[in-house]
Amino acid sequence: MTEPRTPYTTTPAARRHSRRGRGDHGSSDALGLALIAPAALGMAIVILFLGRGVDSRATVQIAAESGAQAAAQERTTAGAITAGRSAAQAMLVDEQTCTNPSVAVDISAFQPGGEVAVTVACSVSTAGLELIRPQAQTLTATAFATIDPLRAAEGGEP
Repeated sequence: MTEPRTPYTTTPAARRHSRRGRGDHGSSDALGLALIAPAALGMAIVILFLGRGVDSRATVQIAAESGAQAAAQERTTAGAITAGRSAAQAMLVDEQTCTNPSVAVDISAFQPGGEVAVTVACSVSTAGLELIRPQAQTLTATAFATIDPLRAAEGGEP
């Protein structure tokens, strides 16, 4: 008993020859790549910029929170300002994330049971993104920390 043959069986050589006979010789693949590659590159750069913006927002918020917590632990207003600025600036060392950082410490309610506010501002870095020329974006975050109502202040009394 013989096995039935499939009617349109071709050899690999015959398939290669039939593809060549169509006349395009792969030019449509090259054209597609030439059109899609710049769009894909542009999309990758935009995604990089958006990611950098998210990272910068998180960094600014964390720096403000760290500064407020450090300032609230101090017993003097001068110490609170110094500690708040130092802690916040220590978080803003990455030039790829944040450029031109500024830190402001508000001690207007610095007393036991009061609060300290730290505001951090910086610009999102555009280094490496010259192809899309993004607009400069300034981010600002303010964090508050409550001062322990039972601790002693400068004068030694709670």
